[in-house]
This record gives sequence, structure tokens and C-alpha cells, in this order.
Amino acid sequence: MQLVVARIGRAHGIKGEVTVEVRTDEPELRLAPGAVLATEPAGTGPLTIETGRVHSGRLLLRFEGVRDRTAAEALRNTLLIAEVDPAELPEDPEEFYDHQLMDLDVVLADGTEIGRITEITHLPSQDLFIVERPDGSEVMIPFVEEIVTEIDLDEQRAVIDPPPGLIDADQAVIASARDEAGDDGASSEESSLGEDR
Repeated sequence: MQLVVARIGRAHGIKGEVTVEVRTDEPELRLAPGAVLATEPAGTGPLTIETGRVHSGRLLLRFEGVRDRTAAEALRNTLLIAEVDPAELPEDPEEFYDHQLMDLDVVLADGTEIGRITEITHLPSQDLFIVERPDGSEVMIPFVEEIVTEIDLDEQRAVIDPPPGLIDADQAVIASARDEAGDDGASSEESSLGEDR
């Protein structure tokens, strides 16, 4: 099975290094020197990682045969793809690969069906499940432990405990100003999605 593990960013310096947007929880395994990665577009690769280092919080890679800034810049926006055994699991039992979560049924604790995971979006602050409802509409579920209480791969389901309004907008709770006299009657909305997993 192929998984996207990174996207190449801009060239760094003049010796062929590139910045990399990491898309794996295991960069030390997937993006190590010697790793051979397929690419999208396919004609750019395969690429073999020659060196890797962290500079100012960003991962920098150099690939075999890429020796100057021009060659490095030509790789910009290329996706790096690793071949992964479908049976392989992350080391941390609380982590999952995207392919393990795709198509899981999403249900409430009482078994009420919410829908099916059709996409996983990786944001800087958290991951989101895009869930297709039985009526064809979509809802976004933050993948945080306060909301996604259980992932059961054997039963192929994700159990959620959503706050009011996450699944059905008509159940949203709006916090309004407590003291209308001293606050010009303004109201405010607050939302808290919890911490990252």
C-alpha cells in the first residue's frame, strides 16, 4: 500500500537541499537516509534520500543526484510516497494510519449511526474526519480524544461523543452576554474542540 509521507517545499541553500512538509507521524522511519520513495508526479522519481537534517524546526532533505538549487527547486510540490505493508501498525496504539480509518462507520455510544469516514484532513492544529451522512451530506469531526472516544478496527467503527451542535446545527448552544445592560446586548459564540491527539 502506498502512503503520502511528505511534500517537497522550496529549495534551501545552493547544494540541493529542500524543505519538506512532513505528512507522517514516523519521519525518522519513512524519511531516513537511504529510503527510496515513489513520487507524484511519477516522472519525478523515484527519489533516494541521501541526507536529512532539521534546521530551524524544518526538515531538510537532499536526494541522490540533486546537487544544486535549480535541480532542488524543480522538485517543489512533489509528493513523496512510501510503500507500506497494509498489516503494519504504528508503534503507538493510540495512533492510526489514514488507510485504517477510511470507511469506518461513525456511531454514537448508543449505536446511533452518524455516517462513514470518507476523507481525513490533516490541519496544523488537529486532524478532521470528513464523514458522509446517510442523506449524502457531510460533517467534520475533530479527531480528538474528547470527541472520538474509541476506534475499533475489528468492528470497523469509530465511536464519538459530540458536543451539542457538532452533528446537528439546530442543537448548537450559543453563549449570550450575561449582563445585557453592561454589555450593549452583544452576544458571543464560543467553541472548544479540545486538545490534539
